[in-house]
Amino acid sequence: MRKLLVLALVGLAAQLVDGALGMAYGLTSSTLLLLVGVAPAAASASVHLAEIGTTLAAGVSHWRFGNVDWRVVSRIAFPGAVGAFAGATFLSSISTESAAPWMAGILFTLGAYLLVRFSRPLRTDRRGGRLRSRFLGPLGLVAGFVDATGGGGWGPVATPALLVSGRMEPRKVIGSVDTSEFVVAGAASLGFLIGLGSEGFLLPMVAALLIGGLIAAPIAAWLVRIVPAQLLGATIGGVIVLTNARTLMRSADLGGPARPAVYALLAVAWAAALALAVRALLRTRRQRALAATALAPVSPTAVPTDNRVPAVVPSTAVPSAAVPSTAAPAESRLPTPAAVFSGGDH
Repeated sequence: MRKLLVLALVGLAAQLVDGALGMAYGLTSSTLLLLVGVAPAAASASVHLAEIGTTLAAGVSHWRFGNVDWRVVSRIAFPGAVGAFAGATFLSSISTESAAPWMAGILFTLGAYLLVRFSRPLRTDRRGGRLRSRFLGPLGLVAGFVDATGGGGWGPVATPALLVSGRMEPRKVIGSVDTSEFVVAGAASLGFLIGLGSEGFLLPMVAALLIGGLIAAPIAAWLVRIVPAQLLGATIGGVIVLTNARTLMRSADLGGPARPAVYALLAVAWAAALALAVRALLRTRRQRALAATALAPVSPTAVPTDNRVPAVVPSTAVPSAAVPSTAAPAESRLPTPAAVFSGGDH
C-alpha cells in the first residue's frame, strides 16, 4: 500500500512537471519504475496506459484555459501515433537485458538535453506564419517512436522543436503537445498490448500513476502560466540524468572508485546548470522589466507645464487687409438729420 501511495505522489508530481513544461511525465515515471526494478517494456507500457487518462484530463484542462491549437494537434498527433505504435512493437520484441540500457540511454540523453535547454534563456520572440504539415508530420513520427521506446520523450522532442520555430505562444505549445499526447499514448498502449499481452501492464501501478496524474492535471494547466519553467526544467533534467546514470553504469559493469567519480561529475554539472538557469531567469526578468518601463505611458504630472500668458502677436505681423474690420465703413454710415434736410434744399 505504501508503494502505491508513493507511486500516486510520483504521478501527481510528474503531471505537475509535465503540465508546466509540456514534457517529462513519462521520463519521470519511467525512471522511477526502472529504479525499482520494473522491466523496461512493462514500465513503458504501464506509463503509457496511465497517460491515456492523464493526457485526456490535461487536454481538457488546457482547452478550457485556451492553451490548445487544434490545427497543430491534428497534424502532429496522428504521425505521432504511428511512431509510437512502431516503437512499442520494437521495444516489446527485444529482451529485457537489451532494452534496459537502450531505454536508460534514451532517458539519460533526454535528461541531459533538459539540463542544456533550460540553462539558457528561453526564446520569447515570435515569427509570423503557420507551422506546415511537412514539419509537423516528421516531428510527430520521430517523437512518437522515441516516446514509446524510451518510456517518455514525446514532450522533450516535440515541445522544444515547436518553441524554436517561434510561431506559437509557449503556453499553446505546451497545451497542444499535452493534448496530442492522448492519441500517442493510446497508440503506444495498443502496440504494447499486441506485443506483451495484458500481463505486460502492471495495473496497480497504472492506477496509482493515473490517480496522481488526474488530481494534478487541472492544477498543472493553471501552473503553466505562473511557474518559472527555467528552474523546473533544469531541476527535473538533473534528477533524470542521475537516476538513469545508475542503470548505464551497471550495464557497463562500471564499479569501484569510478562510479562515485561519475556521480560527483554529474552533480557538479547539475549544479552548474541550475546556476545558469537562475542567471538566465533573472536576466530575462530584468529585460522584461526594462521593456515594460520603456513602453509605459508617461504620467500627465510628469510633463512640465508653462502657465505664462502667450505673447501678443504684433499687428505688423498680420496684414490689415487679411483682418476684417468689425466697424462699418465711413461711407456706409447713416446720414445725420441735418445732412438730410440740407440735401433736400437743393
